[in-house]
Amino acid sequence: MVARIRLGAQMAAVAAVAGLLALLVWKLAHQTEPARGVAPGFTLPLIDRSGEVDLAAFRGRAVVLNFWASWCIPCKEEAPRLQAAARRWATRGVVVLGIDSQDFRGDARRFARRYSLTYPLVHDGPGKTRARYGVTGFPETFFIDRRGNIVGEHIQGPVSDRQLDENIKLALRA
Repeated sequence: MVARIRLGAQMAAVAAVAGLLALLVWKLAHQTEPARGVAPGFTLPLIDRSGEVDLAAFRGRAVVLNFWASWCIPCKEEAPRLQAAARRWATRGVVVLGIDSQDFRGDARRFARRYSLTYPLVHDGPGKTRARYGVTGFPETFFIDRRGNIVGEHIQGPVSDRQLDENIKLALRA
């Protein structure tokens, strides 16, 4: 009887390890690389449904492209920093553009009000844009130069003031 229980426990442990290993292999095989080169284009609705934003409309300006969600704790940390950067760099031809994903629009609107966000915020409902950029978590930030190319660092996690300033300067020079 004890031998059967031990055998069953051992088989369960082996099955669990095999399952975790299979999951790891699948994740590695299906891992997407972050976008590089020409920034993938998109047209997405504003979170308040007042219109749409087409990335191509910002050609000639540097773009800070930030993927976020209202439930994301690090996104809450970086929101005031992005708003300050949007104000600080606006006169230099820089636009901060936030892409809300894996979220409800109402929650996204409340988030924008809570953090007094005035830069454009769009909603990527089905997540197609997120997938095209290879985004795997939130927040993630890309920098796009005036010609529409992704430049500088691809930042996973909350962006710092130093990272913002250095990568924006790079996007403006390119």
